[in-house]
Amino acid sequence: MSGQYWFPSMSHEEIVDSFGEWGIPINMNDLRRPTPDFVAAIYLACLQQVTTLSADALHSPIHQALAQLDSTDLYAAALAHNFLLHHLQRFAKAAKVNDFSSKDLSFPDPERTRANFSAFINLVKFSEQRAAFIDGLQKKSARLNDEREKIVADLVDADQKVAKIRHQMGLLETIKSLKQERSGLTQRKESLHATIEGTHEAISRTRTRIVQSPDRIKDDIRTMGESAAEEKRTVAVHEAKIRDLQSKVTALVAIEKDVRSCVEQLQGIDKEVQALDELKKNLADLSDQLTEKRGERNDLLLKRERVHKQHSNALEKLDRAQKHAEDKRLASAHTLNRLQHEYEEMSVERADNDRHVEELRHQADEVEKKRMGDHMRVSQAELNELLTEYWKLRYATDVYMETLANKLGMQVVAT
Repeated sequence: MSGQYWFPSMSHEEIVDSFGEWGIPINMNDLRRPTPDFVAAIYLACLQQVTTLSADALHSPIHQALAQLDSTDLYAAALAHNFLLHHLQRFAKAAKVNDFSSKDLSFPDPERTRANFSAFINLVKFSEQRAAFIDGLQKKSARLNDEREKIVADLVDADQKVAKIRHQMGLLETIKSLKQERSGLTQRKESLHATIEGTHEAISRTRTRIVQSPDRIKDDIRTMGESAAEEKRTVAVHEAKIRDLQSKVTALVAIEKDVRSCVEQLQGIDKEVQALDELKKNLADLSDQLTEKRGERNDLLLKRERVHKQHSNALEKLDRAQKHAEDKRLASAHTLNRLQHEYEEMSVERADNDRHVEELRHQADEVEKKRMGDHMRVSQAELNELLTEYWKLRYATDVYMETLANKLGMQVVAT
C-alpha cells in the first residue's frame, strides 16, 4: 500500500475490537466480504473521528452545488461519490496510503480493505494520543491566520499610504524645482538691485561730469523711471512667487513629516511581516517535527511488535529448554539409579567372591596340611588364576564406574 511508509497490519479481530471501542459495531463477515455501502460508512466514520466531518456536513455543500444545476437527479450520486472520494483521498494521504482510489469505494477488495482499515485506525489512534498537541497547533494556526489577515489589512492600508506618499514625492520634485527657480530668481533680483545701484552711481557720476539739455535729461529720466517701474513690477512678481514658494515649502515640511511617519510605519510593518514569516517558518518546522514524530512513533510500534514476538519466541524456547532439561535430568537420575543398583549388585558379587576366595584359601590351607606338594602347587595355581581373574574383574568394574561417573558428572564413593 505504501512503499516508503510502514504501519502495523492488523488482523480482522484487532480491527473489530478497535472499531468496537469507538462504538462502531462490525462483524467478521463484513471484513471478509466488504460491500461498497459498508466500506463507505466505515471510511466516513474514521474521517469523522479525526476531522469531525459528518455526513450532514458533507451533504450541505453537495446540495449547494446541485442547486446550480438543472438535472440534479442526474448528477447527485456522482457528485456525492466524488465529494466523499476527495475527502477520503486526503485522509488516506495523511495515513500514508497514497494509492487510495475510487475502486476502494465501489469495488472493495478484502485485503486492500483490511490494509486501509489498518492505516486509518493507526492514524485515528495517533490523533487520539496527540490530541492535545494537535489542538494546540490548530489554535496556534488559527491565531496566526487571524494575525495574518490583520497584517494583510495593514499592508493594504500601507500600500494606499505608500501610493499617497509616492504622489506627494512627485510634489516634492515639483517643489524642489520651484526652490531652484526661486533661488535663481533671488540671484537675479540681487543682480538687478546691484545693476540698479551701479546705474544710479553712474548717473550721479555722469551728472557731475556732463551737462545735458533739459529735454534729453527729461527723456532719460522718464526712460529710467519706466525701467525702474518695470523692475519694481518684476520684483513684486518675484516676491509674490517667493511668498508662494515659502507657503509651498511649509506645506512640504508638513508632507515630509507625514512621509517620515509613513516610512516609520512601513518599517514597523516590515518587522511584523518578518515576524509573520518567522512564525510561518516555525509552524512549518513544527509540522516537519510532527511528521518526524509520527514516523518515530510508527518505528517504535514496529520495534515493540518485534520485541513482543522475540519475547514470545524466547519464552517458547525457554519452555522447551526447561522441558528438555527436566527430561534429561529424569533420564540421568533413572540411569544413575540403575547404575547404582548394578554397582551394588557387583559389590555383593565381589563380596561373595571375596568370601569364596577366603574359603578357598582356608581349604587350601587345610589341603596343604593334608596333601603333598603337587596337589598344593595345583591348588595354588588355581587360586592364583582366580585371584588374577578377580582383580581383573574388580579393576574393570572400577574403571567402568569411574568412566561412567565422569561422563555423568557424578562422584562415586568407594565401598
